[in-house]
Amino acid sequence: MSKDKLHPTVTRFREFINQHPKLRKEIRRTGRSWQEYYEKWILLGEEDEFWDKFKGESSEFKNKTENENENKAELFSQLLKYAEKMDIDKVQKQVHQLSGTIATIQELIDQYQGSRKGPKTQEHNPFGWFRD
Repeated sequence: MSKDKLHPTVTRFREFINQHPKLRKEIRRTGRSWQEYYEKWILLGEEDEFWDKFKGESSEFKNKTENENENKAELFSQLLKYAEKMDIDKVQKQVHQLSGTIATIQELIDQYQGSRKGPKTQEHNPFGWFRD
């Protein structure tokens, strides 16, 4: 059933839930059904005191997101400072050396795998057809 075909009370309940983030968090935390809260909403109405404890964002959530944003900004600032001090020529040289090392390791692996398989032999043709 699409959103457009929902009963109007269900649509209003969705809007109510979106305005009460603490209620969503409570439902997810306790594992209670949405149906239970829908029925309370129908019986009590939106203005009942029961819903007051679920209004707005919790200050914990706001503080947590603010701290995360500050930490991200600080990390980004440190990365910019590090990038400013970086010598691109040295980085390019190290990347080139690493590339050479990887190529050498690949050659060694290829040689080792070749020695394990043994020398390639020609297929034996029992009938002797098409032999040069």
